[in-house]
Amino acid sequence: MAVWSRAVVRWRYNLTRGYCYTTPENNLNKVAPPSPASCGETKGRNVQWVFLGCPGVGKGTYAARLSKLLGVPHIATGDLVRQELSSHGPLASQLVDIVNQGQLVSDEIVIDLLSKRLEAGEAKGETGFILDGFPRTIRQAEILEGVTDIDLVINLKLREDALIAKCLGRRTCSECGGNYNVACIDIKGEDGETRMYMPPLLPPPNCETKLITRSDDTENVVKERLRIYHELSQPVEDFYRMRGKLLEFDLPGGIPESWSKLLQALNIYDDEDKKSAAA
Repeated sequence: MAVWSRAVVRWRYNLTRGYCYTTPENNLNKVAPPSPASCGETKGRNVQWVFLGCPGVGKGTYAARLSKLLGVPHIATGDLVRQELSSHGPLASQLVDIVNQGQLVSDEIVIDLLSKRLEAGEAKGETGFILDGFPRTIRQAEILEGVTDIDLVINLKLREDALIAKCLGRRTCSECGGNYNVACIDIKGEDGETRMYMPPLLPPPNCETKLITRSDDTENVVKERLRIYHELSQPVEDFYRMRGKLLEFDLPGGIPESWSKLLQALNIYDDEDKKSAAA
């Protein structure tokens, strides 16, 4: 049994029946990892989940939170690409042109980077993972299925005008590496009432003068990334939908509003989050 001290998780995956929910017997802090074949146990590993969603939707934020909550590594292919860029390795010059033009990195490069990361994690004794930004193409999904069992694919969705505003508002502290967003998104309906509100995620005072913008976060590049993503993502969504593994989640607003609803959709209870809300 895997012990996840912060969370009570009552999620199981069943290949033929889709999602089913159970409560662990006698000990609410222990749960068998999800199984790709039944509601029984898959011994020796933790969850193996994937986050899908348009660039800028917040995959990294929610995947990182779930990673911490469930005690599994968060592997973001975007981070792997940026690490390779900063390393000035053999792929760096090729990646610079791809990223600056808003193009998607090729399957071969992404798979190579991901394979190295998974091998390094296995050597350190990691079990389970939450993938962020992979697979992006049907070929990547097929390759991934051939080497590991994916339990659940969470597809985050957000309206496009909010997505573009979020991408253009992204900032990073050049000193500490912290990620922030200066955009204040307040989308109103025809009646003038707010339909979606996402407050800015502002930096602390010591980071305010050190904020930088990603070179690919321009409106033209963002729109091109979204166009390419939509073109390639539909087959991937269909791939997992046909296998009963796709959970589609429409973000209702910012992190405070969306996080609790995402946990409900996953049937996960965060006891520390509840305590903080009640304090």
